[in-house]
Amino acid sequence: MIRSFFVALCCMAISPGIDAQRPYGNTPLAHTYSIVAIDSATGDMGVAVQSHWFATGTIVIWGEAGTGVVATQSFVNPAFGPEGLELMKKGIGAREALRQLIEADEGRAFRQLALLDAQGRSAAYTGEKCIEAAGHIEGKGFSVQANLMENARVWPAMEAAFINSTGKPLAERLLLTLEAAEAAGGDIRGKQSAALLVVAAKNTGKPWTDRKVDLRIDDHPTPLAELRRLLKVHQAYGHMNAGDLAVEKGDIQAARQEYGAAEKLFPDNLEMQYWHAIALANAGEIQSALPIFKKIFLQDANWKTLTPRLTKNGMLVIDEKNLKTIMELPAGNKKK
Repeated sequence: MIRSFFVALCCMAISPGIDAQRPYGNTPLAHTYSIVAIDSATGDMGVAVQSHWFATGTIVIWGEAGTGVVATQSFVNPAFGPEGLELMKKGIGAREALRQLIEADEGRAFRQLALLDAQGRSAAYTGEKCIEAAGHIEGKGFSVQANLMENARVWPAMEAAFINSTGKPLAERLLLTLEAAEAAGGDIRGKQSAALLVVAAKNTGKPWTDRKVDLRIDDHPTPLAELRRLLKVHQAYGHMNAGDLAVEKGDIQAARQEYGAAEKLFPDNLEMQYWHAIALANAGEIQSALPIFKKIFLQDANWKTLTPRLTKNGMLVIDEKNLKTIMELPAGNKKK
């Protein structure tokens, strides 16, 4: 009888319905630190997060151009994201939206929540049952919040980092704020995932342009370092796009500046170098393009194979003589 009772207790302990990491309902665990903020110059809004939890960006950060941004964390209520945005979209300010969300949630004591609306008004909440160290700071045009931190210096360090980075692009300021949190101690459990989102001041109805930065690191030993690398790549491709537009307008000098800025950020990327060379060739700058083509072809012959194919759809518009000159350049091995 005693043995049977013990077995029954063990079965209860490992039952799928019982999760020691979820003390309130079925809400996912995402103890973390985050920031919501607005760029006072452009009106763009952003939200960023890091946590010792898988894919924290998928449930913690939310944003919509022209509406606002939300960070919902601790024992997360993911509904706070879309519901908070919907309230702000109706013209309800961040503080009133937060009040309505928190008052309607029976698990409010376990929640941590921050909202920022399109007017730059922020509001934050830290439930009394969030795991220490936990707290938040509301500032002008931003809010920083953290829970389950190594110490209580984390969110003040975040505040200082954001304020001291005034003048920099919003995405860079958000990342600097996360890095300051980590330097101050960060999540007591360590680190695993991070995410960063920047949305436009006005909603054009085209989310593919309204979401200016959307980066996620779901599982990585150093997620902030990886997030910084991806932000750098994102910036480089922004310069590439600007270079392409300059070529379309016939502004070769501006195109060279943009392509140069891209290659400086991402010097080993052959594709950036290749399209730079294509743009120069199309602009009649074949002598400037040839050294770039040669360098690329020697590293990977696949780019040489690709080149004549571009003449068929008008992406490379040069005469047969110049095409032959390009195709006579030496090439290395093909890579995959």
